[in-house]
Amino acid sequence: MSFLTAHLTIHEHNNMESPHEHQQSLLLSRIIVNVEKLNEAIMTLNKNLQEINIANMDTELVAQMFKNYQSNVLFHLEATNGLKDPV
Repeated sequence: MSFLTAHLTIHEHNNMESPHEHQQSLLLSRIIVNVEKLNEAIMTLNKNLQEINIANMDTELVAQMFKNYQSNVLFHLEATNGLKDPV
């Protein structure tokens, strides 16, 4: 039970005289529960995104290596006049 939920429970017991306050307390309780669920879902999403980013690191490294290789080949072909115009 979170601090907010515990505080709300205490607040509910102290304000049972007014039906409007009781209704508001019930709505606030539902909001708190939904925000806690949303927070858990976002934490799970962040964990999964972190795992995906770690898994993609190798692909990113290979892509960078290929880009550097392509740049070096182009430089070498230009330097040795080996670069021909397209047919």
